Amino acid sequence: MRALILALLMALVSVATHAEEGSCSARSAEKKLSGAAKASFMKKCSRDAQAACEVMATEKKLAGAARASFVKKCAGDAVGN
Repeated sequence: MRALILALLMALVSVATHAEEGSCSARSAEKKLSGAAKASFMKKCSRDAQAACEVMATEKKLAGAARASFVKKCAGDAVGN
């Protein structure tokens, strides 16, 4: 149970950090990444954003279509789509 709570808190901190820094696309451009480095960065960034959005959806007690829609929009915004 403690591990779950710790994971949720870490995900929230990650979301706050990503929100402050901008989208994954903007950050990759800022870092002037290209090729494999950009692909790797984008993959990790989108995976982290997806996980953070899932946590936020759980906190908001969303389920079904509302949850799916929220997570899709949240992750898309974080990635920069």
